[in-house]
Amino acid sequence: MTQIVWLKRDLRVADHRPLATAVATGDPVVCLYVYEPSLLATPEWDASHSAFIDDCLRDLDASLRLIGTRLTLRKGEMPAVLDRLHAEIPGGIRALWSHEETGGRVTYDRDLRVKAWAAREGVAWSEMPQTGVVRGLADRDGWARRWQRRMGEPITPPPKALRCISTICPGWSFGERQTPGMLGLRPTTKTDLQPGGERAARETLDSFLEHRGVNYRADMSSPITGERGCSRISPHLAFGSLSIRTVHQALRERQRALRSEAGRDPRWLKSMTSFQGRLRWHCHFMQKLESEPEIEHANMNRAYDGLRDESSADWSDEQRARFDAWRFGNTGYPFVDACMRSLRATGWMNFRMRSMLVSFASYHLWLHWRPTAIEMATHFLDFEPGIHFSQFQMQSGVTGINTVRIYNPIKQSQDQDPGGAFIRRWVPELESVPDEHIHEPWKHAGGDPGLFAEARADAEARADDDAAYPPPIVDHASAYRLAQQRIFAVRKGTHARQEARRVYQRHGSRKRPGERRYRGAPEDRGTG
Repeated sequence: MTQIVWLKRDLRVADHRPLATAVATGDPVVCLYVYEPSLLATPEWDASHSAFIDDCLRDLDASLRLIGTRLTLRKGEMPAVLDRLHAEIPGGIRALWSHEETGGRVTYDRDLRVKAWAAREGVAWSEMPQTGVVRGLADRDGWARRWQRRMGEPITPPPKALRCISTICPGWSFGERQTPGMLGLRPTTKTDLQPGGERAARETLDSFLEHRGVNYRADMSSPITGERGCSRISPHLAFGSLSIRTVHQALRERQRALRSEAGRDPRWLKSMTSFQGRLRWHCHFMQKLESEPEIEHANMNRAYDGLRDESSADWSDEQRARFDAWRFGNTGYPFVDACMRSLRATGWMNFRMRSMLVSFASYHLWLHWRPTAIEMATHFLDFEPGIHFSQFQMQSGVTGINTVRIYNPIKQSQDQDPGGAFIRRWVPELESVPDEHIHEPWKHAGGDPGLFAEARADAEARADDDAAYPPPIVDHASAYRLAQQRIFAVRKGTHARQEARRVYQRHGSRKRPGERRYRGAPEDRGTG
């Protein structure tokens, strides 16, 4: 009889309780990763995700070889893959081990099928938590204490050795890693991706805690300073090449060392406190999807249903044009376009600028959050379903319990890129525009942003001129006023208030048991 460790978003050997528990049985162990066509076919999947996973699998296989086995790789749908393994292994599968996963509808339905298969075949399936997300949670009372308790549990060391499946199946096929091209994915357009794998994850964390994180509290706001000053561990948390418990405990150790360090830079402790809060908010947002899977597709606050056109199939030509301008970085707002082009090239953007991109799409362009969320999921290397859909709803104003925050793209540009260096890097059409006009280049030509419609038509007529940069697709002041009127017309209604109380009861952040009264408290916190 054999133990199967099913690896999903937990591609590591350190702090891996399913692996350690399976090894402790003394049975042969199969460490299994499955390339699932249904998951790869989801609209939010990108070849960059598979490229990062491939790095992780290569690193994981090397670690497993050190303890006496190799990674077993299969391509197919679960539980059909388990069915075949059950037939191939002498004596069949005794038990299946995995971590809990808070994913989208595809993985949720897949897990239900695996559960039914395990019951039918008499195979015990044990799922273990790996984050602060709690299954079957009725409300948020006491959630923060549970999170602290989980993060404080001992870190499980990697197994020193295990009994390989080849000891009972000498001809066992471990399979081969699949590149994105072999999986039938279109090549990614990204050229500067973070490397994946457990070693890269640890190096990234160590460099942040020891060197890069000194000014994190300030650096994280700008895409210029954030590129180095942010932790950059989010892809590793998303695909599990590093556990959040490992990060939490390494952070606490660093904080203790800093407190006893003579002559330390005063920025360190403040920055580490900010980072500590974001680790908890990471799981806080994932918990929302775990508690209410419907929010992957539906407004959290149903009073906002119908406020925007949800299906892109029903969009007008103007809506499609706005969406395309936004997603390709051609809105005529230099900082918005620079951020989007940077994201499309690298797979990363700091939290504040992510929020600005969502705000611009949802308010200025008045696009529904669902199509824009799918588009950005393909570009976020650290795509984590629970965080992603919760944050998109929050930044789009459809939760009813969060602050409505409409970013001014010109002010953000002036604040976060005052000299225009980031803009010129990613929008080379504006390289020759002087600093005083880099944030509003239409003024450089003596243009009036109020005449944007005529100017844009003229730019489109010159579409063969690659150097032409378009004027603003919308007027900021007018779009801001209209969006504010539309959102607050719903927000003030009785239905929206009733829904807000329900949303807060299920998802609102609170530390004390019994703190149930809806206060309209904002939750606009970062997670990056």
